[in-house]
Amino acid sequence: MKEASRTHVVLIPSYNPGSRVYETVQAARRFWNPVWVVVDASTDGTAEGLRKIAETDAGLKVIVLPRNGGKGAAVLRGIELAQGAGFTHVLTMDSDGQHPPALIGEFMAASLAEPSCMVLGVPVFDASAPNLRVKGRRVSNWWVNLETLWTGIGDSLFGFRVYPIAPLREVMRKQVWMRRFDFDPEAVVRMCWRGVRPLNRPAPVRYFHPDEGGVSHFNYWRDNALLTWMHIRLFLGFVLRLPVLAIRRLKPS
Repeated sequence: MKEASRTHVVLIPSYNPGSRVYETVQAARRFWNPVWVVVDASTDGTAEGLRKIAETDAGLKVIVLPRNGGKGAAVLRGIELAQGAGFTHVLTMDSDGQHPPALIGEFMAASLAEPSCMVLGVPVFDASAPNLRVKGRRVSNWWVNLETLWTGIGDSLFGFRVYPIAPLREVMRKQVWMRRFDFDPEAVVRMCWRGVRPLNRPAPVRYFHPDEGGVSHFNYWRDNALLTWMHIRLFLGFVLRLPVLAIRRLKPS
């Protein structure tokens, strides 16, 4: 069994993911130790199933939240507990099997080599990716790069990434937002504003159809409205920070 890391932990927020969560978690465990799952008040029985797996796997920890708060809220609870346990970095990944567990080690190694940075996955899509989702993220990516003055964010929405915990926790505790679907893009913008440099790594992504056990909670109108409101907030913050960001960009690297 892989020796447990004392600094880096895999964190998987999970809400009604269906049976694919078991394969996802077990695959993550094959490539890393420890793995934590934060169950965001799921009602599909997967919390019980994950707890049963954890009974015989010391490298797996399952945290069950009493109320559904959204992806960002689950990540925040996870990083608070992880920091309290002495961890310094967290790799986040989705529970539905879209993200590549085989790349966990590579991303963790990049983080260990440059611990002050955040390691961001840049999705490599295959034919399973919905065309509307692929095209729609280009809009969010353009706004995120404007809001950070083109610091180098390869993708704003892909949740397979490694964060240094301390600055992420500080950023989130200062915000009443970043608790739901808006967590991933707002996190990278605000981390960049704090001077946390992004490192981009390609990573394949797979979308599963319902007959393959795929579960999606994406709601086109609701979640795009949430992203629009997020970018309004971030753009206003960008305008206020523009002089500082411009000076930082002009400094020789």
